[in-house]
Amino acid sequence: MNLPPFHIVVPARYASQRFPQKMLADLAGKPVVQWVYELALKAGAESVTIATDHELIFAAAKAFGADAVMTRDDHENGTERLAEVAMLKGWSGDEIVVNVQGDEPLLPIALIQDAVRALAEDDESEMATVACPIHRSEDIFNPSVVKVVCDAKGRALYFSRATMPWDRDGFAQEPKVISDGYPALRHVGLYVYRVSLLDRYAHMPMSPLEKWEKLEQLRFLHQGIKVQVAVTQELPPHGVDTPEDLQALTQKLSSQ
Repeated sequence: MNLPPFHIVVPARYASQRFPQKMLADLAGKPVVQWVYELALKAGAESVTIATDHELIFAAAKAFGADAVMTRDDHENGTERLAEVAMLKGWSGDEIVVNVQGDEPLLPIALIQDAVRALAEDDESEMATVACPIHRSEDIFNPSVVKVVCDAKGRALYFSRATMPWDRDGFAQEPKVISDGYPALRHVGLYVYRVSLLDRYAHMPMSPLEKWEKLEQLRFLHQGIKVQVAVTQELPPHGVDTPEDLQALTQKLSSQ
């Protein structure tokens, strides 16, 4: 299937608990957010917009030629920022919007496109995301690795930090045995939405599931919204969460 029309929004928040001002940090000669913007331009979107809450990021985006929008500074997450951009741009309810995080300078373009196709091919789903197989046994039991279980149509049944599905027989052994064909999928935090869902998001209360798991995507499942999952075979490269990440990526990009 050819790519349907879609938009990309890059939420770029100025404050960051672990790495303040990381969006403007120099990465091999360019701000981190510029790398992400230039990557997004190659994905085939109808538009790419940087959505920020700070004048310094807005000015930097304009300086390297990006379409940038100043959004409110009271948004709790990137989804709310996307919803505001969709409203400001006047996009119709059936249009597709991709949330590309501003700290993911090496996000594969094919992953964005696969997620867009997954949503476009499923008329009943209102959003899509991405998962990949878990290859390391330690990740299966790691609560920092978010897992997803899907139904026969590839839609998410549940997301959890817990180990799932639970292999009753294999995991009853000591040490635990990972059986051949164990269907472990790791959630990759890329989201694609229909604008009509973004319009409703602000009015959705936090679900009890989201409260306990600390996973925003459970708010949608709690409301009965269908989430299509595109499966990629490899985990995307790590983003910029810390100064150490920035240093490692700088060395990688400088050596290419």
